[in-house]
Amino acid sequence: MILFRNIGSEFIGASCYYININGIGIILDCGVDPRKKGFDSFPDFEVLNDLPTDYVIISHAHQDHIGALPLLIKKFPHIKILATPQTRALAEIVLHNSVSILKKEIPDRDFLIYSHEEVDLLIKSMNYLEYEKEIVLLSMYSKTDSGIKLKFFDAGHILGSAGIYLEFNDKKIFYTGDIKTTNQEILWGAKLPEEKVDLLILETTYGSTSVNQIPKWKEEASRFAKEANKILSDGGSILIPVFALGKMQEILAMIYNLMLKKNLADVDIFVGGIGKQILRIYDLNRYITKRTDQEFELNSIPTSDYNEADSPREFFKSPSIILASSGMMLKETSSYNFALHWFKEDKSAIFIVGYMDPETPGYLISNSKKGDNIILDELNELKIRCEIKNFKFPSHSNSLELLDIVKKLKPEKIILVHGEEDSINKIGEIILKQKKEIKIFTAEKNKFIKL
Repeated sequence: MILFRNIGSEFIGASCYYININGIGIILDCGVDPRKKGFDSFPDFEVLNDLPTDYVIISHAHQDHIGALPLLIKKFPHIKILATPQTRALAEIVLHNSVSILKKEIPDRDFLIYSHEEVDLLIKSMNYLEYEKEIVLLSMYSKTDSGIKLKFFDAGHILGSAGIYLEFNDKKIFYTGDIKTTNQEILWGAKLPEEKVDLLILETTYGSTSVNQIPKWKEEASRFAKEANKILSDGGSILIPVFALGKMQEILAMIYNLMLKKNLADVDIFVGGIGKQILRIYDLNRYITKRTDQEFELNSIPTSDYNEADSPREFFKSPSIILASSGMMLKETSSYNFALHWFKEDKSAIFIVGYMDPETPGYLISNSKKGDNIILDELNELKIRCEIKNFKFPSHSNSLELLDIVKKLKPEKIILVHGEEDSINKIGEIILKQKKEIKIFTAEKNKFIKL
């Protein structure tokens, strides 16, 4: 029997799933919820106390998939960690950054959920597995192997992202993690297992979107350049909120390629934060991961650090483009603080290029327009004088691509995860209409699904 239990968020954030295969306990991902702070952002690890816990397998290094890993290991130090080599390298940057964030969020400044020293030890203990190499997991309670085979498949989402393939007694399970099956600016699309699977654990971030709602990358890049040139030629500057890992690298590469082709005005580009450190890891792995151009180096792009500017006023002295995190413009982050200055500039613009959670400031800003009044906190109502433009450069598969995954893998059962309620419901409804023989489950928090 296989038991599945969601111990993280029912929707997007704090991805963390427990799966018990023949008595072997495996945790798939271990993230924090970016919409919450401190202890509230973590999965419910208490439910694991009376369950076997042998492995934690990390699909990729975004905070909502890896941010709670140090706390899990602190509570259960015997658990073995597995990830791709690239995720291991990125985890060192991401997890140290999360320590700094938690220091600000926990009321007692003398208390740490985990420390930088503990993160260093965790990174050293991480085991890595290259794409499409097979290992057999070992049981903690026996000297013999558990019979569970593990493979990683390139998920095409960010550097090092992996779909997780498990096989036991001829039963095959595939967890997509966050997956993108078509090319981005840097990364190729995902690779899937060639064989049919019995259970598919499918992310549904864009499960409610049609193919018409998400244009092809190159077409959207052309529209981006057209709109950007209008702002820049008028003397304005453009703020682009991005995730420091993944989105910053893809959008930075796109902007530079547009400039090289003379499709976009050649202006100063500003980046900062941990995104700058991540550029180097992308470059170091360019020959050992699938890329659209393996010779291209992100660090060859001329950029300046926005943290070295004396004040945000410097960005408006001449036309420029600023890529700043967080991608959802969470309060007290660079993108949020910069936006407060952009609102006052009628020649400038904020370009939204990624997913915005409905509960974040970024969602409110992305659904506003020039001339609107916006309330971002209880004290201030602000007038938006800049332009707000929305673009779609997804690092997740749209509904058509998700359906194609189902078609290729032919699962008997599907568990829908990592999507807002509307996305989960819509993609589930479409799958049932097309494949009535498939049994579909939603991952309700802390409820076992017996398979």
